This record gives sequence, structure tokens and C-alpha cells, in this order.
Amino acid sequence: MIIYDHPLNERVRTLLRLEDLYVKVKHFSALSDRMEHHAALLTLFEIQEVACRADLKSDLLQELERQKHTLEALRNNPAISEQALNEVLLDIDSVASSLHGMSGKVGQHLRENEWLMSIKQRTSIPGGVCEFDLPSYHFWLNQDEALRRQDLASWLAPMLPIRDGMAIVLRMLRDSGKTSRHTATHGAYQQMLSGRIAQMLRISVAQSLPCFPEISANKYAINIRFTTLGGTQKPRGCNVDVEFGLTLCNL
Repeated sequence: MIIYDHPLNERVRTLLRLEDLYVKVKHFSALSDRMEHHAALLTLFEIQEVACRADLKSDLLQELERQKHTLEALRNNPAISEQALNEVLLDIDSVASSLHGMSGKVGQHLRENEWLMSIKQRTSIPGGVCEFDLPSYHFWLNQDEALRRQDLASWLAPMLPIRDGMAIVLRMLRDSGKTSRHTATHGAYQQMLSGRIAQMLRISVAQSLPCFPEISANKYAINIRFTTLGGTQKPRGCNVDVEFGLTLCNL
């Protein structure tokens, strides 16, 4: 199955973007080639830009605290594993402590590094980080891979509490919904929400199907149109019935 997460508010949209960027920086940092480490550094700059919202840290702390109170109320429930509940609560406490320990805006340590900011400034120019533009960066890229990996890890480390807090919130959000099966007749599907509140939609489609969902939604209705790529890679409507799973997620 291919799963498509679709945010229904700005906060979830930011979290999903950050999740994607953290996965990419972890992937590129773990590799050895200098071009892969270049990609990792560019992704770090993207994380800095997306996460610089002043209220992101406080949003995560408030949500973690809210989830903690909700989970605490489940104690002594025979349907709930006490061990699993304690593990989740310990994770929340650990991440919340790390978030409280962060000072300043997310990525402030990058902004205070003049050398990194000189690289970031040049990345906005197409081809702006060539060796003749930034010989110091060219020198760094040609250092031993272990040194580059160590530097990348040190630049990423202060931003890891945001990743860990975000991971808990998104995991709980994804687990909050129940998946139902539907059919998009001639590739189109609409569902009225009838007062139900959702922060995110999850749509699962069999990987063998040659189409993908294009989603529009508001507080009243969900509209899904399945689309396929034509021979020129130009999207066009998929005019066959498509079976898919739909999950409405809300914390």
C-alpha cells in the first residue's frame, strides 16, 4: 500500500514537512559521499527555515502535556497494558524535558555560525556553491567522511528534541483514527463530515494501482479525485473505480 497523509490545518502541515526533512537528513548524513553530505546540509537549512516558527516548541509542549493527561486517565483500565502505558508516558516526559532544555529559536546555533550562514546564503543562487565561490566549503567537502559526518551530527543534535516531540505527536495522531474502506466511482469520491472534526486524512491505495489521490477538504466535506500520469507525465483523471482506505485522524 502507498499511504498519503493530507494535513487539514497549518500545524499538522508543518509537522509533516519537518518529518519528511528529518528523514532525509538522517538518510543523507549516514552515507559517505561528499555530495550526499552536501544534500544533508541543505536539508538542515530547510529544517531551520521550517522550524523557526516561534510557537513550534510551545505547541509541541502543550500537545505532549495534553496527551499525558489523557493517557494518565487510562490507568487501571483492564483493556490497557500498564507496561505499554508507562513506556509512552516515560517517552513523553523525556522528550518534554529535552524541549524545555532548548533555548532560543530552533536552529539558532546555525544562525550564529557565520561560515554556515555564508553557505546558506549562496545556496539561494543557482550553482552558487561551486568551489570557486566557496573554497572553504569545497575544502570541507573533501575532508574525511568521518569528520563531515561528525560535523553534521553536531549541527543536527540541538534540533533533535523537536524531531522527537513531533514524532510522538504524529504517531498519536495517526493512531487516533479508524480506517474504513471506500470506492471512488470513476475515480471520484466525496464524503460529508457532518460535524466530525479531523486534523489529518490518511489515504491508503494499493501500490499496483496506476493512480494517486488529489485531495481537497474543509470542515464540511472531503473531495478525492484519483489521477494518473499520462504518457507525457501530465496528470489526467482516472476514470475507473478505485478502492482505497480512508482514516480521519484527530487528537
